[in-house]
Amino acid sequence: MIYLQLFWAFFISNILGYGGGPPSIPLIQNEVVNTYKWMTVQEFGEVLAVGNALPSPIATKLAGYIGYQVAGVPGAAVALFATVAPTAIAMILLLQFIHVFRKAPQVKAMTQAVRPIVTVLLGTMTYQFLLGAVEGIGWMQTAILTVASFLLLEKWKLHPALVIVIAMAYGYFFIVMPA
Repeated sequence: MIYLQLFWAFFISNILGYGGGPPSIPLIQNEVVNTYKWMTVQEFGEVLAVGNALPSPIATKLAGYIGYQVAGVPGAAVALFATVAPTAIAMILLLQFIHVFRKAPQVKAMTQAVRPIVTVLLGTMTYQFLLGAVEGIGWMQTAILTVASFLLLEKWKLHPALVIVIAMAYGYFFIVMPA
């Protein structure tokens, strides 16, 4: 039963995650945290942060890690298959039509229409992570990390992986060590 749940959680998240990794993250979070309760929002946020610091697509990293945590190596294999299979099958089946629909206004309209929804999904998830951070380390530390991360990413154009590593070092030296 657990393998079927893992398959369904990652299959449905990735088949509905139109547009790549970011749209599928809130869907994966919903399945993992709300539907099957394999993780808390905070645990999912930690896995997501570490996963973003590593190379390769985020959905496969989440599937591998969460599948392994839930059901060991077979669970990781099932979750990875459910993540990769929908896209691979769709690519094989739809590749023959790519030249026909490449510049179709309907395809462009679908892409444009899904962006606000993805924005709301990611914003909701960000809000949940922010509440968890404030609850865990307090509003002052959360504000320092939020402002510093924004400046490092937007003003100085630092790679997101480096920002995550810097935030982890800050957490170790200024939040964990003093306690």
